[in-house]
Amino acid sequence: MKTINKVQTAAAGLAVLLALSACGGAATGTEQTDIPKTQNTRDVSEGVQPDAAAVALLPESFKAKGELTVAMDLSSPPMTFLAEDNTTPIGVNPDLARLVATKLGLKLKFENTAFDTIIPGIDGGRYDFTATTMSATEERLKVLDMINYLKGGSAVAVAKGNPLKLTNETLCGKNIGVTKGSTQQLKHLPNVSKWTCEEKGQPAINAITLPNVQEALTQLDSKRIDGVFYDASALAWANEQQPDHFNILEPRMDTRTNTSVAMGLKKGSPLTPALQKAIQSVLETPEYKESLEYWGLAESTITEATIR
Repeated sequence: MKTINKVQTAAAGLAVLLALSACGGAATGTEQTDIPKTQNTRDVSEGVQPDAAAVALLPESFKAKGELTVAMDLSSPPMTFLAEDNTTPIGVNPDLARLVATKLGLKLKFENTAFDTIIPGIDGGRYDFTATTMSATEERLKVLDMINYLKGGSAVAVAKGNPLKLTNETLCGKNIGVTKGSTQQLKHLPNVSKWTCEEKGQPAINAITLPNVQEALTQLDSKRIDGVFYDASALAWANEQQPDHFNILEPRMDTRTNTSVAMGLKKGSPLTPALQKAIQSVLETPEYKESLEYWGLAESTITEATIR
């Protein structure tokens, strides 16, 4: 497996929050193992066969090349991150991207890149597609074809014990961390601030844009911000690793939007029909459910790879 262009993540303090090992149960597609999840570099696609119908839809250029390039921001466990060998992409998204490539009969090349540079990279032809926990916003759909592959959701993390007694409805005027280029930064937090605070005459939620969730949680731990608004799955993972650093507000934040997560590729790409067929084929495999269960996301399964 080749991984290049590694993104440097927050190096100190609570950066370990998302990297500490969690001893797991059954490794997807393998026998029982006690290997910590952060060290488990098994390939979920081993033994999976290509889907003839998906392969038939592949453009000749991809058949000739024999490879797909997928862009991911490998800094958000349990969705997308590097194993402790600092080389192998692991998590839900790498699992499913491997399955998709296998269904197409192609090799997979990972490109580790910052989240907010993925779409320009796809638009510029540097990457074939992305599977990096990206939702289909109106802005993204202007430049991307997007195909659903699981359900997502957002939540707010607050300091341990919630000393400010915050709820999803009392974030007005607070400093809330969001990651650069995320749906929470671009869409969800502005919308929540508008209908929860500004339309009621309350001060807006103050979005503090940070490069990644590790840095956001570090700042939360040091009380430089009041909360972190991020993907619920990643926050749950972080809390599982070090449960004494923060609390997650319940229920998840109601963003009044579709929470499906989609793989994206250039709008109008000749690869779109083949990718959609391959994703649909993956959703019907036992490996799909096993991967989500292994990473603690069993409730995120879907049955239809809808093109948005």
